[in-house]
Amino acid sequence: MRQAPFPYFVVNNAIAAANATRVANAFPLVSRPGAVDVEQTEFGTPFGALLDELRSERFRKLVGEKLDVDLGELDTVINVRARTRLTDGNIHTDTPSKLVTVLLYFNEPGQAEETGLRILNNGKDIDDYVEEISPALGTMVAFKVTPNCWHGHKPFVGERHSLQLNYLSGVKTIGKHQLTHRLIGRMKRKLAHLVGRA
Repeated sequence: MRQAPFPYFVVNNAIAAANATRVANAFPLVSRPGAVDVEQTEFGTPFGALLDELRSERFRKLVGEKLDVDLGELDTVINVRARTRLTDGNIHTDTPSKLVTVLLYFNEPGQAEETGLRILNNGKDIDDYVEEISPALGTMVAFKVTPNCWHGHKPFVGERHSLQLNYLSGVKTIGKHQLTHRLIGRMKRKLAHLVGRA
């Protein structure tokens, strides 16, 4: 557990070694880039069992105790990603609508190895980081969402399998923050289109 630059912890081999490959092979079928609600995908039984574990009160309690936050009866949302665009992974903080973020990776050796998640000291320099977390199968990182929870990874186009579980704070992201989020989304899509045409 680390407190700086913001509270987070990393678990290697979070999925039991005997089950890891079966779970990875049952990862949801996702053909498009970007985050997709896991409920809108098709996945195998081993992955479904993993989802049950992630949604359990036991897991909620473990994460809450580790990050010293009361996750209580907070709503959760789970998204998955299978393909990464050039514009994904840019330096960012998670929105205030999220209290805690949990990321779990499903990449086999040689897959997306250069896209380690960097825990950053600021919102400007991807190379100013305190730790780089491998996106290897079974690696999990969880962090408390704070105004300075800067993170990101180097640009990459290709397959990169991950799951993101969020415990929602109940804070509504409205006004300027919401508008900024929409504008950034438009800029990302426009840049991706231009890159695709190049």
